[in-house]
Amino acid sequence: MKLEVTTILAVLIVISLSSLLALTTAIPKAEWGGSDSQGMELIEQSLNYEPWSNPIWEPPSGEIESLLFSLQAAIGSLIIGYYFGRLKGRKESEK
Repeated sequence: MKLEVTTILAVLIVISLSSLLALTTAIPKAEWGGSDSQGMELIEQSLNYEPWSNPIWEPPSGEIESLLFSLQAAIGSLIIGYYFGRLKGRKESEK
């Protein structure tokens, strides 16, 4: 019974995500943008904005910035995966 519920839930999640993706690609002139770019646009429009601090180091290009962001996400995923694996191993060893 538990397997059936998780299977149905997984199928519903896949269907909802794929329909969401299909809807977003069907919208003409739709752009994938983040909150960072929207915030930068608002800051550029503001005439009396003063930054609170200056960056210590700026990446030389957008590609390097994307690389660093991807590495940060991968390291975070490894830490979370290690934690869940260790938690599962602990539960299995208690049985």
